[in-house]
Amino acid sequence: MSHTGVTRFTCLPLVQKGPSLLMTRTQLSALAATAALATTGGLINAAPASAAVTCASPVWKAQYFGNSTFSGTPKLTVCDSAISENYGYGDPAGVTLPKDNFSVRWSLTRDFGSGGPFRLSAATQDGMRVHVDGVRKIDLWKNVSTTARKTVDLTLPAGKHTIRVDYVAWTGVANAAFTYTPRTEAAVDTVRPLAPTGLTAAYGRDTARTTLRWAANKEMDLAGYRVYRRLSATSWAKVSGTSLLTTPSFVDASPATGQTFLYEVRAVDKAGRESTGSPDVTATTVDRTGPVAPTGLTVVSDAWWAALSWQAVTDAAKYEVYASPEAVGPFTLLGTTTTASYRTDAPPNALRYYRVRGVDALGNPGAYATVTGDGVDRTPPEAPTGLNSYAVPASTSVNWTAPGGRWVEDWDNGGHYRVYRSPGKTFDPAARTAVACAEGSDEAGNGGRCVDLGMPVNTYVTYAVTAVDPDGNESAYSAPLVVRTGDTVAPGPVSGVKVTPRADGMLVSWAASPEDDIDEYVVWAGVRQADGTVKWLGPDTCAEGTSNPLAILCGGLPDGETRVYAVMAKDRWGNTLHPSDPKVTVVEATELDVRPSVTVTRDWNLGRLSHNATATRPSVDWQCTDTARCATVTGYRVSRWNPVTEAYETQHDGLLPADARTWADTTATKGNTYFYTLEAVTADGAVVGTYPWYTIFQDRV
Repeated sequence: MSHTGVTRFTCLPLVQKGPSLLMTRTQLSALAATAALATTGGLINAAPASAAVTCASPVWKAQYFGNSTFSGTPKLTVCDSAISENYGYGDPAGVTLPKDNFSVRWSLTRDFGSGGPFRLSAATQDGMRVHVDGVRKIDLWKNVSTTARKTVDLTLPAGKHTIRVDYVAWTGVANAAFTYTPRTEAAVDTVRPLAPTGLTAAYGRDTARTTLRWAANKEMDLAGYRVYRRLSATSWAKVSGTSLLTTPSFVDASPATGQTFLYEVRAVDKAGRESTGSPDVTATTVDRTGPVAPTGLTVVSDAWWAALSWQAVTDAAKYEVYASPEAVGPFTLLGTTTTASYRTDAPPNALRYYRVRGVDALGNPGAYATVTGDGVDRTPPEAPTGLNSYAVPASTSVNWTAPGGRWVEDWDNGGHYRVYRSPGKTFDPAARTAVACAEGSDEAGNGGRCVDLGMPVNTYVTYAVTAVDPDGNESAYSAPLVVRTGDTVAPGPVSGVKVTPRADGMLVSWAASPEDDIDEYVVWAGVRQADGTVKWLGPDTCAEGTSNPLAILCGGLPDGETRVYAVMAKDRWGNTLHPSDPKVTVVEATELDVRPSVTVTRDWNLGRLSHNATATRPSVDWQCTDTARCATVTGYRVSRWNPVTEAYETQHDGLLPADARTWADTTATKGNTYFYTLEAVTADGAVVGTYPWYTIFQDRV
């Protein structure tokens, strides 16, 4: 190899992002000494072979050897921005090497970020080998007479990798070129960039701006960055604009709302793939923003008043309400409120312009909402309440309580009521009839009464009442009132009458009347006369309980008498049949005879005596006021008739004390008739006074 060739270098900047790194070599020395090469038009900064050279990533470290085996101490070590050499028939400038059989080793270690698909391209004469992380990827190791070329596609994992290029010039022309470039086609590059790191946020209270900075990504195919912002409970929104950021910083005009915003940065590669977000940072802004304008602002006129209402605004601490007779103002502050409504006096039938705005807790006023009122009263009163009625056969009186709100004022200025009636048990506005209230009706500010003479009798009607203000605005209907109107017709005869003799009386039962206005049932007892007629004794001999409304117990001593019974339904208007009515069903039945077979003669002249059957037990009370005879009494004896043994049996051990004056039967049960004797006994066992009595201990139903 001759030395007539001249190596020419042109200094070009290192481009990390672009389609190729192929360019004329620029050598960068790690030492201060430089040598100007006028003939090359470039600059080589070389270090002696004995000096240590460190080349900043991603610059190549180039070592020149005076042999083809890379052995021994390099003759020169320099920093190269690219591998693009054309030595011709000579050796590299700036170092003394043999014309043939010299070698150059380039190496670098750099951070590839997320990695991804790359293309290795080699062009050499003579030999070249390329290693990635110690693994050979290109092998063009021949002494050739023309330039040999090789391209290899591979995928690099994320992180740092070392590339080493070994070049040997054996004989003849010498040239070497190598590039490694990312493949950015979207169909090939499926690897997203790594999320940016080191994000910081600094908020300037004076400028109301947030300055964001972060560490630059290491990917060679990086296209730029996007900045996102959100509140804690909302989704991310891009705030960096439509174009990608090409520098690792951004200034955001954060909304001056006093809220804390979160930020993150995402990297985007040339294939258009976006990274995940960086770790979030926050910036708390100063609040210089008033609330948004209220929505849904309405005004409703009511005589001399106007009621404004709107939707509440989240951050409004209060609202200011303004009014003006002119659309362009000036507006006068009417007042403030903390609720989403405001009531003000207003001229009737006149235009008035209103506007409302919210003010936050820091005093920042918001935007106005506007509305126009015409002063026309379109507000109906509230509905009357508390309807009740009193119905008789000839009329129905409907009563009500006045509505609340401003009804007294409406009433004083000509307000009134309207009473409606519809047939049936539900109020049907389509079938309603306006009631002409008869004499005796009364309307007042606090309520009213309407006497209806035109309602149908003996049926159901439903009433509703409204209130009407002086401007003719009618309220909603009151709650409906269902009324069963009166009549003069007695309910029909009761069916299913049954009489059951019992030890405590005669149990009379019957079936319910199908009529809907029954107030009660009346049971009569009578005695059949010799001529076949019945002498009715009246309803007073029968008493009803609480558990069965369709049964009653007719008392009197069950002594075997035969009686006639009749049951009549009585409606709420007092109409009822008489038991002598031929339509009434009568039932004749004979009582049980529970009287003792032993006759006891009453011989009690010692003092007053009374007995009763309470709800809990039969009892007796007596007095002993005959001084002479009572002095001889040493005790009392109470006996009860046992129908099984047909004997009176003593109800206590021994005699009751001489001073005893009362006794109760704790073993008696309801539904029976009991017969007792009370005897006053002297010391010799003689009886000086006897009192017999019976108690009907009824079990009413």
